[in-house]
Amino acid sequence: MENKFIVSARKYRPQNFNTVVGQAHITTTLKNAIRNNQLAHAFLFCGPRGVGKTTCARILAKTINCTNRTPDGEACNTCNSCVSFDAGTSLNIHELDAASNNSVDDIRSLVEQVRFAPQAGKYKVYIVDEVHMLSASAFNAFLKTLEEPPPYAIFILATTEKHKILPTILSRCQIFDFKRITNNDTVEHLQEIVEKEGLKAEKAALQVIAQKSEGCMRDSLSILDKIVSFTNGTVTYQNTLEHLNILDEDYYFRMLEDLQTQNLSGAMLLFDEINRKGFEGDLVLNGLAEFIRNLLVCKDPKSATLLEVVEGMQEKYISTAAKTGISYLVSALNILNEAEINYKMARNKRLHVELTLIKLNFLQQAIELSVDKGQVVKKKRLDNPVAVRTKPIVSLQQLTPAVAPKKPEARLYIDEKKPIPAPPAEPVISTTPKKNPSKTAAVSGNGNKKNLLDTLREKYGDQYAIEEVKEAENLTIERLQQCWDTYTLELEKQLKHSSAGTFKSARLELDSDTRFTVTVSALTSQKFVEQEKTMLLDYLHTEFNNRAILFDVLVEASEREDIPAHMRLNSKQKFEYIAEQYPLVRDLKERLNLEIDY
Repeated sequence: MENKFIVSARKYRPQNFNTVVGQAHITTTLKNAIRNNQLAHAFLFCGPRGVGKTTCARILAKTINCTNRTPDGEACNTCNSCVSFDAGTSLNIHELDAASNNSVDDIRSLVEQVRFAPQAGKYKVYIVDEVHMLSASAFNAFLKTLEEPPPYAIFILATTEKHKILPTILSRCQIFDFKRITNNDTVEHLQEIVEKEGLKAEKAALQVIAQKSEGCMRDSLSILDKIVSFTNGTVTYQNTLEHLNILDEDYYFRMLEDLQTQNLSGAMLLFDEINRKGFEGDLVLNGLAEFIRNLLVCKDPKSATLLEVVEGMQEKYISTAAKTGISYLVSALNILNEAEINYKMARNKRLHVELTLIKLNFLQQAIELSVDKGQVVKKKRLDNPVAVRTKPIVSLQQLTPAVAPKKPEARLYIDEKKPIPAPPAEPVISTTPKKNPSKTAAVSGNGNKKNLLDTLREKYGDQYAIEEVKEAENLTIERLQQCWDTYTLELEKQLKHSSAGTFKSARLELDSDTRFTVTVSALTSQKFVEQEKTMLLDYLHTEFNNRAILFDVLVEASEREDIPAHMRLNSKQKFEYIAEQYPLVRDLKERLNLEIDY
């Protein structure tokens, strides 16, 4: 029978702790625990995919049952227990895939097996992979056994999503956090495998594979198998880029050179060439953003260690970063990040990428325009106070001609009385030209205020009238009664006799300097006053030059309004009442055969 091909991830799976890549902090702890006989009854291995969680669980299960361990705590691989484990026939190791066996019944069957002691060996090891897939009921069924298992039972739980596991489970386990495998460790491990297989591989190609795997050793081995099949045993930098659909970094260097020299046509043609090779716009934006990030990292020697590129490209990155300003790199990275976020919402993907290239093309020019003598120029910077232009606000309710005051002329108002110290107010200049320049009130002041008014008169005296702001007048009963009587006369001129009669009979009382009470004799009188309240307040505010004036309307409780009887009747009763008083109305209804709508 022909030998079956075994993928590298299975063929070169580590068989002892020393061959585990990139997890020295885990393997050292486990070996010391085995050597000192300080094994916990439950372990939780958590970390990203493909970093060795299940592998370490199997090595631990194999090592603790080995009858002839080495002095450093490794399995011998020659005893019956190790041989049966390698052959997959050991009865002391049980693996459960919690992704497909996540019910309560599966956990109960596992708990029942724990009651039986091992026939050979010292420990029975239960490895539960993807343990976060267990249901809440299955977790609860597992709690008691996990807390107090038999002395011969050891549980090893593995998961990629630690946050999904119940806190009651976490508290019963010894937790080991696996980290991502670094690119250097991945490249060294790939070189060992390439040498064992007798293959030819460039180190730059292996570095690209390590970057593509993002710390996952299983992925890097799978990628290596695919490229070896694709290239027939010779792994080069170019065919690796072609197979992984990765854009060569030389394109980004050429793109940056065109953008910095504002060669827009060259940048557009280069993007067209990249697009015709099958690279989508989001890959171009993401790759260019990562390229700009690497240049930004190279600007500071302290952060240059964060640069992860293929061998031989470091010097080119450093020299290019030295020629590029930090402001350009940060602004370009911000533009690319925003473009990548909005790429999915764009209907015309190519146009979206081209607009981003246009922004980057003129970015250097925009930065130069915003800098003056080495300092950033602020927009809309004002060093001196500026007069604020305003327009008069017209009342929403139409004022009556007799009550409403005449439209004031456009004036500049300056308040000279300042009882509370405050910053000087800016002058307010109305845009409405004055109608009668001769009516300019004299402004008395002292010091700087008088000089300011004189200056304003010289500049705007031929266009605007400048007057002093009138001081608000407090209420007095004599002045209030005079205004009240004047308003009552205006109501009579408007033929509002009911309202005028109510205003004549009303009684006024002062509550404070800005508030008074109107007392009327009936509810109907209160309604007449309420109807005129808005117009009356507007009139009083104008007369007293005080917008704080308010009043309340009260009805005397000692008197009751005598409502006529016919006003308390419904429609039918009103007709009968009128017919009794005037019989001809009933006669008219009967002669014309009318029907009254009651």
